[in-house]
Amino acid sequence: MLFSTFLESVVKIKHLALLGEDSHAKMSPPYRLELAEKNKEKSKLARKAGVMALFYPDENNETNLVLILRKTYKGVHSAQVGFPGGKYEDIDNHDLMETAIRETEEEIGVAREDIEVLKTMSPLYIPPSNFMVHPFIGVSEKQLKFLKQDAEVEAIIEIKYADFVDQKNCITTIVPTSFNVEVEVPAFKLNGYIVWGATAMMLSETKDLLKQVL
Repeated sequence: MLFSTFLESVVKIKHLALLGEDSHAKMSPPYRLELAEKNKEKSKLARKAGVMALFYPDENNETNLVLILRKTYKGVHSAQVGFPGGKYEDIDNHDLMETAIRETEEEIGVAREDIEVLKTMSPLYIPPSNFMVHPFIGVSEKQLKFLKQDAEVEAIIEIKYADFVDQKNCITTIVPTSFNVEVEVPAFKLNGYIVWGATAMMLSETKDLLKQVL
């Protein structure tokens, strides 16, 4: 989709109701509901994070979405695909949108003045890491030149909008979990990367919202 066409219609997303659990459920691992219920009290004291679903034009004026591949490290989200973003810091002044913008600038080098946030999406609790993640949909009207934060980001993944919304890229796959078992989960396959878990659930709401206006 041409970015000019995307930009003309995507602003309507501001007025849409959130889809939350209905969208999340489409890409939810089978054990998630039980796990979330067990951690209901714990989730009230969860750490907070902000992430950004950022759309922008490529060199052909086609609409793209940027994701990142995280570094391999000793943690539950090691070597996984996710949105640019990260944990809330005191400098964010109790504003999770500011967290998402700051972390996007730090992780992939997009200047904050080049990001326009259009929509606050449904927060999502991640039991293994005890984070309540607040996702945002943003756009940049510029052709972006990314600069990855080498300490945290293994690769920057640029995904064409057409591939993102193509139902053929919704699959099921077997993944290892933080509980040392393998399970079959719904996932996106984008640019050869498997995207599952919380990121896939947030992508699902992003996709469902965009399909209402595009």
